Amino acid sequence: MKKGLFLSLIAAVALLASCNKSLPKPDEITVNPSPLQKVGNKVDADITGTFPAKKFAKKGVLTVTPVLKFEGQEVVGDPVTYVGEKAKENGKTVNYKQGGKYSQSCSFDYVPAMRKSELYLRFEAKVGKKVIEIPDLKIADGVVATSELADAKDNKTATTPDKFQRVIQELTEADIKFLIQSAELRSSETKNDGVKNLQAAIKDAKDNEKKEINKIEVAGYASPDGAQDLNENLAKNRQKAAANFLKNDLKKNKVKAEVASNITAEDWDGFQKAMENSNMQDKDLVLRVLSMYSDPEEREAQIKNLSSVYGTIADEILPALRRSRLILTTDLIGKSDDEIKKLAKEDPAQLSVEELLYAATLTNDKAEKKAIYQKAADQFNDYRAWNSLGQLYFEEGNIAEARRCYSKALEIQPNDPDVNYNAGIAAMADGDLAKAEEYLGKAAGTKGNLNAALGTLYTQKGDYAAAKNAYGETASNNAAVQQILNEDYAGAAQTLANVKEPNATTAYLKAVVAARTNDKAGVISNLKSAIAQDAKLKARAADDIEFAKFAEDDEFKALVK
Repeated sequence: MKKGLFLSLIAAVALLASCNKSLPKPDEITVNPSPLQKVGNKVDADITGTFPAKKFAKKGVLTVTPVLKFEGQEVVGDPVTYVGEKAKENGKTVNYKQGGKYSQSCSFDYVPAMRKSELYLRFEAKVGKKVIEIPDLKIADGVVATSELADAKDNKTATTPDKFQRVIQELTEADIKFLIQSAELRSSETKNDGVKNLQAAIKDAKDNEKKEINKIEVAGYASPDGAQDLNENLAKNRQKAAANFLKNDLKKNKVKAEVASNITAEDWDGFQKAMENSNMQDKDLVLRVLSMYSDPEEREAQIKNLSSVYGTIADEILPALRRSRLILTTDLIGKSDDEIKKLAKEDPAQLSVEELLYAATLTNDKAEKKAIYQKAADQFNDYRAWNSLGQLYFEEGNIAEARRCYSKALEIQPNDPDVNYNAGIAAMADGDLAKAEEYLGKAAGTKGNLNAALGTLYTQKGDYAAAKNAYGETASNNAAVQQILNEDYAGAAQTLANVKEPNATTAYLKAVVAARTNDKAGVISNLKSAIAQDAKLKARAADDIEFAKFAEDDEFKALVK
């Protein structure tokens, strides 16, 4: 609160001191907030005062305009005009006998140079035709801009990783079918296309240096009709017959591999899948029986009672379940790291997208990483390559190029949460808060810290309560900024003490907390640390109104000069 700020106005109109020719004599004026503050991208203030009784000339006209002055520049707010009771001009009328209230608001678009600024009122005054010259009157200092220390770049980007696998497993399967209640191999079955394909895959694994057999299994099955003991023996014998056939084939082709075995005495799972995939009438009725009964004998009895469909089941479903299944698992061995690195440099067209993306992880050279991701983006137009490029540009501070890359990624995968998260923090870093909010709204499920990013967004928008809720227990510079702005200085000090990777901004914020709690030693020691890590903070501290009360302190002046 500032009292008597219009006293100079009274001296200026002393020559017109008659009761009908004087101008207002406010007893006090208040600026809220004082000093001025950056909230979002705005500097707003409410100015109030009082026009005393019997001081505002009945023909008087007073136009008041807020003016923010900084670095030889000034920005002008909206004027407000007050008029006496008999004035012909338009304005808010002030009663001569009773006086009245003076109030107006101002709003300025923030620029960093405003950190060291002063708010003035500029007057145009006259009584009748007499113009009165009144000098600009300072009413507040500005601007507290601590909120801009909530930096979008403090948020870690989210990676969309490659799916490279050094070893890729390939599965080859074949069925050998048997007649009802039989485990005798038929040559027509051992020469079917499935068996031939499996034999060819085994040979390929033997001959190809990039392949090797991981596992061979032979499973014996019986259909779920007939007695349990009979079905169990059938399944064992069918497995044994198929396994002997396969072992002989392996031996003939000089392939060394173990053959694992297992059996399924009554293949109810196979039966259910076959029914689901069939076009049989009343199949839903059969499937309902399967869901209602779990006991095998009860199931079989209930299905046989469905005389209208059981004949079709016996002819079309059950024969396919009387089988042995041959299962080959082959390991395909991928390129070595050295091969991948060499091809990434010399012939990237020989690499798959997964291999190219993986190649970028094999180097710590950021320029080399960038070149590889660019090749993957150009060659495959893969959204992950564009996202990774955006991350690299974001880390080096090229926000415009980062945003371009993220946009490319979103053209391909518009709903990917990680890319939307990255695009959101990049938009925030670029000052585009509306777009940042749009992107972050699509980032649910991201591997990035969405709550921290939202906290930064709310802080930059000036919604400190929402920022507090978003940050939760996050220990970061940005979280400490909102605590300072919420005047939770103890909480801010604790948060800054827990920052995992403290930097120059961490020390600077500690100095701000110290300044707000009148801790001169803390101000000096933390500013020394901040400036030692980032020399640019010296100029900021010199202009920062957070340290206004220490401006004339010799130790402070020596530190920031």
